[in-house]
Amino acid sequence: MTEEKRTFYVTTAIDYLTGPPHIGHVFEKVLTDALARYHRAAGYDTYFLTGTDEHGERILKLAREAGMTPQAFADELSNNAFRKTYDTLNVSYDDFIRTTQERHKRYVQEVLQRVYDTGDIYYAEYEGLYSLGAERFVTEKELVNGVLPGDKEPPELRREANYFFRMEKYQAWLLEHLQQNPQFIQPSGYRNEVLEMLREPIGDLSISRPRARVPWGIELPWDPEHVTYVWFDALLNYVSALEDVGRTDLFPKAWHVIGKDILKPHAVFWPTMLRAAGLPLYEKLVVHAHILAEDGRKMGKSLGNAIDPVKLLADFGADAVRYTLLRETTLGSDSPYGENILKNRLESDLANDLGNLLSRTTSMVQKYRGGVVPASGPQGLREEGIIARAQALPAEIMGLVRELRLSQALEASMEFVRDLNRYIAESKPWDLAKKEEQAAQLDTVLYTAIEGLRVASVLLESAIPNKAVALREQLGLGGQNYPLQGAWGLTPAGTTVQSGPILFPKADADLKKGEDAGKKPPATSTAPTPGPAAPANPAAARTPEVAPQETLPEISIDDFARLDLRIAQVIAAQAVEKADKLLKLTVRLGDEERTVVSGIRKWFAPEDLVGRKVVLVANLKPVKLRGILSQGMVLAAEDAEGNLDLVGTGMDLPSGTKVR
Repeated sequence: MTEEKRTFYVTTAIDYLTGPPHIGHVFEKVLTDALARYHRAAGYDTYFLTGTDEHGERILKLAREAGMTPQAFADELSNNAFRKTYDTLNVSYDDFIRTTQERHKRYVQEVLQRVYDTGDIYYAEYEGLYSLGAERFVTEKELVNGVLPGDKEPPELRREANYFFRMEKYQAWLLEHLQQNPQFIQPSGYRNEVLEMLREPIGDLSISRPRARVPWGIELPWDPEHVTYVWFDALLNYVSALEDVGRTDLFPKAWHVIGKDILKPHAVFWPTMLRAAGLPLYEKLVVHAHILAEDGRKMGKSLGNAIDPVKLLADFGADAVRYTLLRETTLGSDSPYGENILKNRLESDLANDLGNLLSRTTSMVQKYRGGVVPASGPQGLREEGIIARAQALPAEIMGLVRELRLSQALEASMEFVRDLNRYIAESKPWDLAKKEEQAAQLDTVLYTAIEGLRVASVLLESAIPNKAVALREQLGLGGQNYPLQGAWGLTPAGTTVQSGPILFPKADADLKKGEDAGKKPPATSTAPTPGPAAPANPAAARTPEVAPQETLPEISIDDFARLDLRIAQVIAAQAVEKADKLLKLTVRLGDEERTVVSGIRKWFAPEDLVGRKVVLVANLKPVKLRGILSQGMVLAAEDAEGNLDLVGTGMDLPSGTKVR
């Protein structure tokens, strides 16, 4: 008997078309897309729905102001603003629904008729405070300083005859359901908010507007003089899309991902509507908080701190935006975000940890094994620890994802990457390459690093889908896709690594260095945050204390501009006689050849340097060393243990290229 395949249906809130997408829209789509991708990779039968909400009084008003029909106005924003942005973000939706589509309108009218026929919709006159922003009647209790949170203007007093849904009839049932199903709304703080709402009368819900006043909507099937109110229209998209493709079986597994500002409609209106229509409930309501400016203030155009998602994507690329949004946010509290936070995380995680690991590993395979991945030699305890971690991480990460701890899932993945970097530093393949008897151990180190990178690409693919594919292409695994499973050894020995561009180029160097630049202010929630996953080698994770380094005097940008830094290629190298520290290098600098004397003999054999590209200070005043005129200086960096490496580039730049 075969095991029944697990199913996962995930939705975003459909975006109301009152303007172009903002960073909150982008965050919600990235979050939902990551959930969908993780579940697909783990073998779930996954369906991901997003779309746009296109009816209502506000859209009609904005379209008239723009001199357009409401349909043309909706077409422009839906196709050329929202959908275009989400496609740039590589959001992997299975369906993009629009509430003006006939498939949706037919289903809405069918459900409305069904609920009307049961007696749960009635006609009555009502007077109350009406929010144009939320397009619903509100109570005094919901207002803050006379305004509904999220609105710009106070509500207006309206009196009109509408159709109402007997929502309060289902209040006791919904309260009982929430009490018996604590996971129904997550994080739990939002569930507690809804429980408080349900401890007081919730009233019935106005579900229509007179067609004479609001002609832009779906007609009620029994009364064409009224159109349905926005929530009874918009919320049904989660089912109408499935009805259209014959997959309504997915709905009981639905996770609705929404912002906290629309908690009440999704947690109160929607379940009661489903109950009245005889439809099953969704599985989970996933509620996220808001994105704040870097200084912790609310974003807004009037404050001058709003983020333009289109510009952000153009400046940094989709994967950097995706990763940093997922890494820097929590669902239960508002999260600061901006360019400095993005740049710092991009540089530390993606460029330094992941990008450098790929660059140094493929370079060593090219240098020591002619670009061909060797079969692993004997494995020791260190390698066994890495393999065990690689095999355990997929299940661990899916556990975190199912618990909505995506930031921790990414941290666990990046800790695996950092441990691979530590492994290379400990194993010193550059030393192993000097001794023929260590060839098998060198093969082990190179294979472990290459296969570890393949594993890392799978662990991180839900956050960085484009770059994960690009990473595997450089490993020689182009076109290969791997499930999120605990597997090791899937990179065949004999695979040829490929040269490629730097995976994550570092952002420009003008990061704000002020005390608070790029730092996150305290979150607005005191909920405990789980710690990061344990590394493959726990002892290696303990970083020794480093003594503070002496700060050199500052220089101006003009001082720095006087340095002429160039890419140079070493074409010959030899030891300097009677000098145990010096090597004589012949380097090509464009069409010119120069001699450079460098004190790096302790770390490099002359034959290892030939062909290598380095960074040269080209305008250093020539000086004689051991009788040899040295025309420049190669740049190097040394770690705390005294290991030296030459500064170079991950790209195959021509000699003579200026470094700036």
